[in-house]
Amino acid sequence: MKAWLSEFDTALYFVLFKPKRSEVVRLIALTLSKSGNGGMYVILGFGFAYLVPELGVPLLITTLLGFAIERPVYFICKKYIGRIRPCDCFKQVAFLTPSDRFSLPSGHSAGAFLFAALWAAAFPEFALMLYVWASGVAISRVVVGVHYPLDIVAGAILGLSCAELALYLQGNV
Repeated sequence: MKAWLSEFDTALYFVLFKPKRSEVVRLIALTLSKSGNGGMYVILGFGFAYLVPELGVPLLITTLLGFAIERPVYFICKKYIGRIRPCDCFKQVAFLTPSDRFSLPSGHSAGAFLFAALWAAAFPEFALMLYVWASGVAISRVVVGVHYPLDIVAGAILGLSCAELALYLQGNV
C-alpha cells in the first residue's frame, strides 16, 4: 500500500477508535458489529423463505449465491493481502476478539453490504434502512478496533459487487 494512503488510513483509524470510549458508544458499536455476524443472515433468509415462500425462496437463493461468490473472494483477498489488524499493529486492546489475524477486506462489511443490496433490490422501500444498518456495521468494525477505514470500504465494495453479480446471474438486473 502506498505510504501516504496507509498514513491517511491510520490517522482516520485513530479518529474513530478511542480505547476510552463511553460505555454507550462501545455497546452500540458491539451490538452493530454482532448484528453483522453470519448467523443473522441465515436466520432471516431461511425464516423469510419459510414464512413467505413466494418471495422468500427466490431471495434466499439469490442471497446464498451472493455469499457463495463473496466468501471465496474474501478469503483469498485476506490471505493474499495479509494486512495485520490495527489492534495487533498498535498493541491496543480491541473491544472484541477478531476471528483471524488479517483485516483487509472487512468480512462484516462485505456481508452487511451484500445482504443490504440484495434485500434492498427485493424491498426498495427498505433500502435506506438497510444501507444505514450496513454502514453502521462497517463503521462499528473500526470503532471496536479490529479494522482500518479502508478495510471497511473494500469490504463494502466487495459485498456490493457480489450482490450485483448474484442479481445478474439470477436475471434480476
